[in-house]
Amino acid sequence: MEIHKALDQISEIHGHLAKAEIYKSYKSFPIALSGILAIGVAFVQTAWIGPETPLGFVTLWTAVAAVCLVMSGGVILYNYVCIEGPVARRTTRRVVGQFVPAVLAGALVSTVAGLAGTREVVAILPGAWAVLYGMGIFSCRPYLPRAVGWVALFYLLAGALLLRSAFDQSSLSPWGMGVTFGVGQLLAAAVLYWNLERADG
Repeated sequence: MEIHKALDQISEIHGHLAKAEIYKSYKSFPIALSGILAIGVAFVQTAWIGPETPLGFVTLWTAVAAVCLVMSGGVILYNYVCIEGPVARRTTRRVVGQFVPAVLAGALVSTVAGLAGTREVVAILPGAWAVLYGMGIFSCRPYLPRAVGWVALFYLLAGALLLRSAFDQSSLSPWGMGVTFGVGQLLAAAVLYWNLERADG
């Protein structure tokens, strides 16, 4: 009985230590690349693709999100498999587990909106994506530099503006997504670089 109690206490201590330690597997470079990609796609969509169908909008920006997720997630997966020890892996599982619900909610909302296929429904997506992403960042904030809270707040405010602009469907402008996620990801990369990589380097 005493052994189980001691193991529970050790597990609780590990949890507190993990919360006190800043998670360092989120890297500024792939996050900055994702911001540049968002701006680039908005430019290409404006200059060459032109107005899209609602399903085309959902498909394009979901593909962009998938590419960005692979870029950032690939670094985390590499560190998890090849570099991190047991304690760091536990922290990675905890941090990623905090963020995954926001990603899954975004995927669910995208699927439902895509199946609906109307401009009125799809126009809500950019704002919903920004709000969910901001909430995902907020949920990881205990493990990241404190300044990342400002990035999360930026996403929430941008999401509110995009939801407001969904009334006249101007949220479907490529620059709604491009500016929100381009600027947001570049801000996140700057926070990570300034507070973690620059300090370590």
